[in-house]
Amino acid sequence: MNELLTVPEVLAELRVSRSTWFYWRQIGKGPRTIKLPNGELRIRRTALHEWLGELDGQAA
Repeated sequence: MNELLTVPEVLAELRVSRSTWFYWRQIGKGPRTIKLPNGELRIRRTALHEWLGELDGQAA
């Protein structure tokens, strides 16, 4: 199943601060997000894994 993660869940998993997360989003470097009607953000687990894989490919 393609789990939807909250921002705090992603922050904990990546071990980054909220300000870092929103900076990445501001400059277009973060994973794709989904904006819910109430304004909250969610991140698909698959999108997070794809994004991490792209970062891993850049390091090579």
